[in-house]
Amino acid sequence: MLLQQLINGLTLGGVYAIIAIGYTMVYGILELINFAHGEIYMLGAYLAIIFLGLFTAMGLTAASLPLALILTTILTIIFCSAYGFTMEKVAYKPLRNAPRLSPLISAIGVSIFLQNYVMLTQGATDKVFPQRFGEAGFQFMNVNVTYLQAMIILVSGLLMLFLHLFIHKTRMGKAMRATAQDKTMAALVGINVDSIISVTFIIGAGLAAVAGIMVASYYGLVNYFIGYIAGIKAFTAAVLGGIGNIPGAMLGGIILGLVESTGAAYISSEYKDAYAFIILIVILLIKPSGILGKTTEEKV
Repeated sequence: MLLQQLINGLTLGGVYAIIAIGYTMVYGILELINFAHGEIYMLGAYLAIIFLGLFTAMGLTAASLPLALILTTILTIIFCSAYGFTMEKVAYKPLRNAPRLSPLISAIGVSIFLQNYVMLTQGATDKVFPQRFGEAGFQFMNVNVTYLQAMIILVSGLLMLFLHLFIHKTRMGKAMRATAQDKTMAALVGINVDSIISVTFIIGAGLAAVAGIMVASYYGLVNYFIGYIAGIKAFTAAVLGGIGNIPGAMLGGIILGLVESTGAAYISSEYKDAYAFIILIVILLIKPSGILGKTTEEKV
């Protein structure tokens, strides 16, 4: 029973971690809490349903379901990345030098706008994922693991690994780290800070899109409000691990998923949304900067 809940927790935690990475990347560079990030995840879920439904109507899923899923994933990532890029240019870039409260209010405004935009265009009722994958799976240490759970855990782990390598091994990744450390000095050594910020939003939105596809396929139902709850939990995961710290966001997401899954199984499922905030309060009382966070001086 415990091992089963650990598998469920890792599945959920992987999704939280991917969303939390987008939060922490933006905060690391702009020191901005992008509260509209959860809505990009919600858009990813809706777009996956729309594109896969389109391919189903065309008969592509009957001919080749893997191909349809790959095309759906690619198109969803492209569209969500475009949303993330546009959001940064329209809602955040004009406020780059404004007081901190201004871009925060703008982020909340974008979040509310996207929620209502989806509600008006797609309806307020739940949408059903057009392709259910069932409970087919395999036995792992006498525990049932569905193929979908295994895929979500594997994809989440690979995305985190690739992002870690990208940040630390590529020229673009080093430029992102330099920009996060000091935007003025980064610009003086020839780094295009605006481009780096845009790339950060694009990557974060792409990751949120993947998380949306995972959730849509896993639960089979989505609505326009799922981005708010998942966004708050992912933000909690980012703070839990250490806001601005990418490995911390990964760790925070996994911990959050495990706590929520085991708490729902052994205590009460009615309070599963509260467990995330309880563990956050406990960790911050012990280590205010988060598990992997470092206490730093305020940037001037």
